[in-house]
Amino acid sequence: MSRRILIIDDDDDIREVAGLTLEMIGGWTVLTANSGSNGIERARQEKPDAILLDVMMPGMDGPTTFQEMQKIPEIAQIPVILLTAKVQGADQKRFASLGVAAILLKPFDPMTLVQQISDALGWSAE
Repeated sequence: MSRRILIIDDDDDIREVAGLTLEMIGGWTVLTANSGSNGIERARQEKPDAILLDVMMPGMDGPTTFQEMQKIPEIAQIPVILLTAKVQGADQKRFASLGVAAILLKPFDPMTLVQQISDALGWSAE
């Protein structure tokens, strides 16, 4: 069974690189959204197995998007992994306190991204 992962990121290049990596290395089906509000709608429609969510986006940022998702019963249980360039200890603690499944740092290594996500979610290699 192929995993379905939604990438919510305002950066076209990040969505493309992460998407190609997850498809080619992981064999996963990748869905994308370029904003928090589009991501919430896409999650409601598609019910992905997991969401890779950028922290810094214009409009609704990643933490706000995650908090809004938690209010929607049909998507509240989908595991969310934050993707961030913020490496300050205070930021890390704040993100961890949200209740996300994991936090991955940008820039990420495309060759290890599938393994990092699998490890964070307890998915066995397929």
